[in-house]
Amino acid sequence: MKNPAATSPETPFLLAMPIVFVFLWSTGFIGAKLGLPYVEPLTFLATRFGICFLIMLPVILFTKTIWPNRWQDFGHISVSGLLMHGGYLGFVFLSIDQGVPAGISSLIVGIQPLIVAALAGVLLGEVVSGRQWAGLLLGLAGVFLVVFNKLSLGQGTTFGMGLSFIALFSIALGTLYQKKFCAQMNLKSGNFIQFIAAGLYFYALSLIFEEGDIIWHGELVFAMGWLVIVLSFGAVTLLYMLLRTGAAANVSSLFYLTPPCTAIVAYFLFDETLGPLSLLGMAVAVVGVALVNFKTTKEKST
Repeated sequence: MKNPAATSPETPFLLAMPIVFVFLWSTGFIGAKLGLPYVEPLTFLATRFGICFLIMLPVILFTKTIWPNRWQDFGHISVSGLLMHGGYLGFVFLSIDQGVPAGISSLIVGIQPLIVAALAGVLLGEVVSGRQWAGLLLGLAGVFLVVFNKLSLGQGTTFGMGLSFIALFSIALGTLYQKKFCAQMNLKSGNFIQFIAAGLYFYALSLIFEEGDIIWHGELVFAMGWLVIVLSFGAVTLLYMLLRTGAAANVSSLFYLTPPCTAIVAYFLFDETLGPLSLLGMAVAVVGVALVNFKTTKEKST
């Protein structure tokens, strides 16, 4: 049986979605670097999702909202939110707060396409072709080239990098869980449920482990606004739309482009230089993602 999404015409919006998603997602690491000097990481995230809840509440109250019709669906959506927001964002922010550069944290999390591809066949019944495996490995090589110079300098700590690896597994499992159990969720009610779950999670942890002090510096205000509006509402919604219309391994491969894109943004904002290896790695990562997502004429017709 043909997948309706595969046979529908590719509009300019659908074609642009992956590009826009990669750019928006990569700026999350920049937002963390801007805001964390003025607030502890768990308090930062608890405040972020509290603002998301307050912004979305009137939309939920005054517009027609389609809710899940089974209690277990509420549970699945909440679990997905805790993996995608709680585990992933929480440990990325903790890692950067421990001194791990945003580029290295982005690199570690960027490995997740290989994990998703390895598990997608077992958990979702998706077939990953030899060409796609080649693209995944090529993308992995490109990602390592982008930040090789930073890793060679020994920046960050073993503990901090370990936190990024926990974030890596959380986003990989969250991607698969979202695809398997929540792919058809209503984006409005689903995001709202996940904002509540993530907000309560971060608020509880911040009460236990942090002081809760916030210095409302201009950079923190900008970072908070960007992360709330552009990331929590924009990038996450695009990710769920991509997972709804494409295979998990294909969508996950886009994360290979996050470290190169983060490096470009960091160059303009923080004057972080891009060496020859970084430029080469960006090109290699682009080729790898193209191999994963390229469909032959035969594949398009099935």
